[in-house]
Amino acid sequence: MRCFRPRSSKAADVDRTAAVVERVSRDISEGGKTGTQQAFNYKLSRIMRPDDANIVGNIHGGIILKMIEEAGCIVSTRHCNTQNEDRCLAVLVRVEKTEFLYPVFIGEVTHVTADITYTSKHSLEVQVKVMAENILTGAKKLANKAALWYVPCSLKNVDKIMEVPPIKYASAEQEEEGKKRYEAQKMERLETKARIEEVVPPPPSPEQHTVGFSQSSLIHLVGPSDCTLHDYVHGGVTMKLMDEVAGIVAARHCNTNIVTASVDAINFHRKIKKGCVVTVTGRLIFISNKSMEIEVLVDAASLVEADKGKYRAVSAFFTFISLDKKNKPLPVPPLKIDREEEQRRFEEGKARYLHNKAKRLADKERQQ
Repeated sequence: MRCFRPRSSKAADVDRTAAVVERVSRDISEGGKTGTQQAFNYKLSRIMRPDDANIVGNIHGGIILKMIEEAGCIVSTRHCNTQNEDRCLAVLVRVEKTEFLYPVFIGEVTHVTADITYTSKHSLEVQVKVMAENILTGAKKLANKAALWYVPCSLKNVDKIMEVPPIKYASAEQEEEGKKRYEAQKMERLETKARIEEVVPPPPSPEQHTVGFSQSSLIHLVGPSDCTLHDYVHGGVTMKLMDEVAGIVAARHCNTNIVTASVDAINFHRKIKKGCVVTVTGRLIFISNKSMEIEVLVDAASLVEADKGKYRAVSAFFTFISLDKKNKPLPVPPLKIDREEEQRRFEEGKARYLHNKAKRLADKERQQ
């Protein structure tokens, strides 16, 4: 005999979820003075499985990005619910430069630590580090680090942005540095919106090593398992799809094992709702001797509201490198430029590459 549980209404689900969030928030705040501090950080761990990896055993960058976003969402949501107002859920709006320092392999345990490092009135910055542990030897390595920005949306009204409880800083200098990062990312998001371009389909039978030859698209129907309590797509789900497409572009160009090296600012322009069809497109922008910059664009369109048309939801630049069988970097085949627009994007990519290279060298000198 089977027993079926009556289907609950969406309003009841939201009420129950709000009650759970409220209990978690109360547990944090009832811890006394240290309770609020506990809401500033969060750690999750899990072992990497074969279905997380590519055919040579490297864990997909998209899997790591999804874990990073999950940790960031949890710590942000917990913190924003430490005040006695409407319950809310933290929504990802931007991912800063994300560095993949070392590859992670099947069987290793990843420890993802998320810390709130800055709060403005309506947003908060979360810095995340990923440690990879070999549980056979005990050896650990810093595999990834990233910075993410979230805004809290009310559970009762997704369009209502809640105020963020302020955090205490170790010094005035720390707060000032956070404010500078906040202003910089705000300006960059506005600039990115201003230069949104349409995706041009590749020509028929494109020549190898051209932009059109490796350009790839993935189409995905957004289902319930992809979504938050608001029925909008999790940022981590979108980033995983973007990394998959970028990896296909890189592999088609090189015909070798490829891995994600870094991600340059992912901007979430508009929300993607359950039931939308998303088209994720990747195209080569710039190639150096041993790296490839790939632009990934996410467009969304509703199946039930077709009159609203397609819109640009997310955009980012991924950097991939080519590896040999011993995981050593290989030279990348040069990119053949066919059109004026491709040349312009190539020069813009070259400028980003040189800027990031100079920044890495400057950071390295400061650490010495």
